Amino acid sequence: MATKVVMEALSPTMEEGRLVEWKKNTGDKVATGDVLAEVETDKAVMELVARADGVLLQQVVPAGSTVPVADVVGWIGAEGEAVPGATGSDNKRQEATTSDDKRQEATTGDDKQQEATTGDDKRQATAPVASPSPVVAAVAQQPQSPGRIKASPVARKIAAEKGLDLATIAGSGPEGRIIKRDVESASPAAAAAGVGVQRIVSGGGHTDVPLSQMRKVIAKRLAQSIGPIPTFYLTAEVDMERAAEARDALLQRNPDGKFSFNDVIIRCCAAALRQHPWVNSWWMDTHIRQWNEIHVGVAVAIEDGLITPVIRHADTKSLREISAEVRELAGRARSKRLMPEEYTGATFTVSNLGMFGIDDFTAIINPPEVAILAVGRIEPRAVVVDGAVTVRRRMRITLSCDHRVVDGATGAEFLKTLVGMLENPMAMVW
Repeated sequence: MATKVVMEALSPTMEEGRLVEWKKNTGDKVATGDVLAEVETDKAVMELVARADGVLLQQVVPAGSTVPVADVVGWIGAEGEAVPGATGSDNKRQEATTSDDKRQEATTGDDKQQEATTGDDKRQATAPVASPSPVVAAVAQQPQSPGRIKASPVARKIAAEKGLDLATIAGSGPEGRIIKRDVESASPAAAAAGVGVQRIVSGGGHTDVPLSQMRKVIAKRLAQSIGPIPTFYLTAEVDMERAAEARDALLQRNPDGKFSFNDVIIRCCAAALRQHPWVNSWWMDTHIRQWNEIHVGVAVAIEDGLITPVIRHADTKSLREISAEVRELAGRARSKRLMPEEYTGATFTVSNLGMFGIDDFTAIINPPEVAILAVGRIEPRAVVVDGAVTVRRRMRITLSCDHRVVDGATGAEFLKTLVGMLENPMAMVW
């Protein structure tokens, strides 16, 4: 009996996924554990694997489609076995796919006939567009449907032979339909470049960009955070002169080392959290969960939004270990190759925009965490020290606090401890 291939929940917060690319074609033999497709979740690109042995009987949805969790995307069974009839959404999806294919074949026929009906290619390619821009010029002339991709049978065949994802190819046929010449002129490298963010032109002078899975979740979670959570903010200015001297000394001893100020901040935060358990907590609606372990999330900006890789047990790790782990996790975050356990479970988060020249800002709490630290840039400033004006390297930090757990005095005590450690790095030793 044929086995359904369903869109699995590949991350804890995943509600739907975009099928980026099929790794197996219809008719290919598959074994349990084989990678069938790559799926873009809300945080990363993950692998959808086979849960049965046999042959891939059908790809129910094409590459580029966004599918809710638990919906059928394909079937596995014995060679030659018919796909069993399905009910509900499965049946509707299959019927829609079949009828669309028939409608395409009946209305288009051969590519040559299709090209003849669309008029002269040169005239079409040089048709004036209002307010052209480099972004608009590089995208499809007409929007592709977010579900079924419009492409001729010949175009689909050539794309499969060349290993191209139709979702990344601009269609020049009627209503943005992908035809033979579009696939023949596309290269695997160019097609791969378009996988990250697909841009769709919906009119002269503007570009509509579909929401990625990550951006959808960011929008949902931020709305959940800034509205219901009673947040207050505490800001302090830190003298980073000693921290800078300590960092310089470490780099002199280890010229190949790469210790950033952010690594120092993460290490100090972890040490301060050990002394202030209320800040290292989660709001759980019916109770407050104080964590005995300290896992610091590090906000990393990527093309589609923001992700927070987690440095687990940060209070037990050396500066060297934290530095290496941050670099390694951030690199895989930008290529969307993090595993769910690597970006979930933080008990506190650090968001640093200092490298972008930002003096100070307020960060939004990532629930169920109850606090997040926003870090600004380090810059020389004229300050009064022992009654004399001098220039010192200074930095502004702002702690966002969930007032349901962290009171004003509690947040202020944590910030006082953190500032003391940053201004005297030796304090971390005690």
